Amino acid sequence: MSRPEHEVADIISRFGESFITSHQPNQYQLRVLRALSMCRTAALGGHKYRCDQCGSEHISYNSCRNRHCPKCQTTKQAFWVEDRIRKAYPVRHYHIVFTVPEALNDICITDSKWFYNHLFESVRDVLRSFGYSHYGVEGGAICILHTWGQNLSLHPHIHCIVPALGYTVKGSMKQIGKAGKYLYPVTQLSLKFRGRFMDGVKKYLARNELLPDYRDQVKAAWSKPWVVYCEPSLGSPEHVLGYLGQYTHRVAITNHRIVGITDSQVIFSLKDYRDHGRQKITKVSGEEFLRRFCMHILPRGFVKIRHYGIYSLRFLATVLKSNARMVIQQVESTLERIKRLTGVDLACCPICRKGRLIPAGIIPRSRSPTSAGLNSFILQLSIPA
Repeated sequence: MSRPEHEVADIISRFGESFITSHQPNQYQLRVLRALSMCRTAALGGHKYRCDQCGSEHISYNSCRNRHCPKCQTTKQAFWVEDRIRKAYPVRHYHIVFTVPEALNDICITDSKWFYNHLFESVRDVLRSFGYSHYGVEGGAICILHTWGQNLSLHPHIHCIVPALGYTVKGSMKQIGKAGKYLYPVTQLSLKFRGRFMDGVKKYLARNELLPDYRDQVKAAWSKPWVVYCEPSLGSPEHVLGYLGQYTHRVAITNHRIVGITDSQVIFSLKDYRDHGRQKITKVSGEEFLRRFCMHILPRGFVKIRHYGIYSLRFLATVLKSNARMVIQQVESTLERIKRLTGVDLACCPICRKGRLIPAGIIPRSRSPTSAGLNSFILQLSIPA
């Protein structure tokens, strides 16, 4: 895929100062924006390489490695998928998506860390209870949190892959479900999820004396039908994990979706799922784009991929004792693994296509901004909280 013409970093550079002034993001959000603005620039330093055939020199700047950065996720995603496939159970898997209604967005913004944790707990409890009530087993799931819609609106939902397998009370593994059918009744799943989630929301609001302030939102959420999206079995674990791998390390928007940047607006593409998934173009102001983007910066240290039941680390380490059956694998460098998984040889000279790039020096971090437009923005970031 070709390098995009516009990047989120360009938007931060151009509109960062005015966004800070008008919206006053918190200190952690500022740190994330700063990291994204400096990713793969001289500000983070880098390495110099020389081709052993044609002698050409190449500079590779360091990446920020932030999980919200559109430029730093491809390798992580490929590694994650391969690691999960190695540990996947050889049975059918199902894709289930749990979504909360838009009426609860104001409550989410009030305390996003609690809200997302409660969302995970509700999904875990519902899937666990259905495993016991329908099949008499302890099931499992790999769950991934997403918080955005195509237009960068707040849209919290959790993608789950659920194996057609469970652990019985007698201590044996048992296959569950029927080929080509849904694992659990969708209507029952939706009602149970709504009840479990809303019960926790009401208790949280009452405990913090916020229930009178959000009574209308709670009433609106109860009045709407909640639909848990379920897909029939997606086949082999390799196919399912490869499919879900598209979701694991996504960020709110990729650089390839940014069509243009003007003096006041950001233009980006989106899929309108209400119009059969058609591609459309939308425009928002630069400050509004950054405001929406910051809504999807997860709380510091928050775990967005979680493993439950028979996929949990505790189950694998104790019940299955998988650690005792570790297989010694051939040592493979990061560059070799990237080439094998993505087909990209980072050590190949881009000029002659024959030579290998060998280290020729280290480029220190730049102490000054790489562009004048970032000057006041970075000064703002240096102000203590």
